[in-house]
Amino acid sequence: MANKLGILAGGGNVPARLVEACHEAGREVFVLAFEGQTDPSAVRGAEHAWSRLGAIGSALQTLRQAGVRDLVMAGPVRRPSMRELRPDLRGLQFFAKAGIESQGDDGLLRAVISGLEEEGFRVLGIDDVLSGVLAEEGPLGKRSADKLAEIDIARGLEVALTLGAVDVGQAVVVQGGIVLGVEAIEGTDRLLARCQDLRRAGPGGVLVKVKKPGQESRVDLPTVGPRTVRNAASAGLRGIAVQAGGTLVIDREKLVAAADRAGLFVIGIRVTE
Repeated sequence: MANKLGILAGGGNVPARLVEACHEAGREVFVLAFEGQTDPSAVRGAEHAWSRLGAIGSALQTLRQAGVRDLVMAGPVRRPSMRELRPDLRGLQFFAKAGIESQGDDGLLRAVISGLEEEGFRVLGIDDVLSGVLAEEGPLGKRSADKLAEIDIARGLEVALTLGAVDVGQAVVVQGGIVLGVEAIEGTDRLLARCQDLRRAGPGGVLVKVKKPGQESRVDLPTVGPRTVRNAASAGLRGIAVQAGGTLVIDREKLVAAADRAGLFVIGIRVTE
C-alpha cells in the first residue's frame, strides 16, 4: 500500500487535482496549505493544516504528526523576501543553508528538496502521482504549426534555453523571429498580458515553454492549461509550443477545446538540452 502523501500546496488547481486523485486511488493524503499562497479549494474535503511559509519548524512537526513520509510540491508559490517570510529558528537555519537571497528559483528549489530529504522525507514529482499529465510530442488539438510558426518556435526555444541556463524563466513569446517578451518572476500570465500591447502586424506570435536545462524535474515544471490558451488568444498569438515529456498539461480536455475554439495550435516539441 502506498505511503500517505503530503502535498505542499501552492496556488492553482493542481493541489486539488492531486487530492482528488489520491481519494480515487484510496491513498491517504494530507495537505499543508500556505497562507496567502494556497487556493482554499485545495483543502476541501482533505485532512490539512495551514502554515506560514517561514514557519518551517512547526510545518515539519505537523507533517510528521500527520504520518507523512512522501511529499509532493504542487502549484506555484510567489517567492517572498526574507522580511515577508518572518522565518522561525528552524526556518532561519533552513533558508540560510538554502541561500534564499542568492539562489535563482531552480537553485532554491533544489536546496529545499535537499533539506526535506535530509529531514527524512521522500520528495516525488507530480507525474509520479498523476498519470498522463505530461505533454506528448505532436499536436494536442486539431491545429498544427505551419512553417512560419516553426521558425518562431525554433527561435523561442533557443532563447528560452539560453535564459533557462542562468535560471531566469521558462517561457518566451516570439513573433516573426522577434522576441516580444521573456518570462521572469512575473509568470506566464503576466508575460502574455504584456505582449498584448507589443503585437506586430502579420501572423500572430508563438508562446514557447520549456524546462530550464538541468532543471530539477520534481518541482516547478512548465505548466499550461485552459487559462494559458485564453491568455495566449487575448495576446493575439496563434499557438503554444511546450516541451514534450517536460510540461504539465492541466485539464487537458478543456485546454484542447479552448485551443480549437480559438483557432490556436498547442504542440509538444522534443527538446535536446
